[in-house]
Amino acid sequence: MTHGEYAEKLFRDGYNCSQAVLLAFSDVTGLDDETAAKLALSFGGGFGRMREICGAVSGAGMVLGLVCGFSEPNNHEQKSKQYKRVQEFSRQFREKNGSIICRELLKGTGSENGLTPEKRTESYYKKRPCPEIVRTSAEILEKMLADIHKI
Repeated sequence: MTHGEYAEKLFRDGYNCSQAVLLAFSDVTGLDDETAAKLALSFGGGFGRMREICGAVSGAGMVLGLVCGFSEPNNHEQKSKQYKRVQEFSRQFREKNGSIICRELLKGTGSENGLTPEKRTESYYKKRPCPEIVRTSAEILEKMLADIHKI
């Protein structure tokens, strides 16, 4: 199973978009599932269901940080390289999906901001692009990591 297929499966199992992407790469990040799920939880629904940056994008950013990141605070060269990776991921994601903003990706689906996540029903999956978006996010990320020899 590819990372994209696994991310989509995780989303369909009930994880939010950010959790699904981060959890799909646990073989690469080394995070255990409980830690990954807790870390990514707040980023679902465009950051706490505020419909801002797509959680699948946030999840990918977390993976990029864990796999390609560094911890020295004043390493400007490495920071620039990492920002370039994140921006390239975002460019490719936007190219495939039209936006990196949750509310724009969900436009016309009737999805609202709010505290309560929608129930995962058959109609939920029919009207929302989220399973495909999660898969696409993981596919882009998988290719990027392979290209820079991190997987």
